[in-house]
Amino acid sequence: MAGLKAGQWTYTEEELDRMFKEADRRGKEAMKTEVRAHAARYDRRTKRLIIELKNGATHIIPCELIQGLRDAAPKDIAAVELGLRGASLHWEKLDWDFTVGGLVRGVYGTMRWMEQLERERRRAKANARVSTNGHTQGKKTGRRVSAPTTEPVREKRARKTA
Repeated sequence: MAGLKAGQWTYTEEELDRMFKEADRRGKEAMKTEVRAHAARYDRRTKRLIIELKNGATHIIPCELIQGLRDAAPKDIAAVELGLRGASLHWEKLDWDFTVGGLVRGVYGTMRWMEQLERERRRAKANARVSTNGHTQGKKTGRRVSAPTTEPVREKRARKTA
């Protein structure tokens, strides 16, 4: 019995039929469970990507978080296209693709990009601890702690009691 050769492998008709049926089954299962979009657009006013999901939910992401979109021109971001089945988003000119499921889970780029976002978040949080009125947020409790001042401190004299 002759088989179909694909690269270094040879498959029988039965094997190909079994693999096709399995792929079809997995595809139908994925259609039931994967996060898919029915629309995606860029809001120029807020600089956010708006993804409308097929389940009725809407997911909004600031473009500055998404790798490849932070410094992209608004017209290029607005050229977002839905991928097959609404499972992905594609930017032709920017040469970027993201799965909708990944974006909804908060995966906005490569591991290196995500680590950079985390460092930026920590830096911003540390900078936010010092407010404009000279107080610093306490590290563990979040309570306000007076910042050191350059003014002399007046000592109270103890009263003598008779």
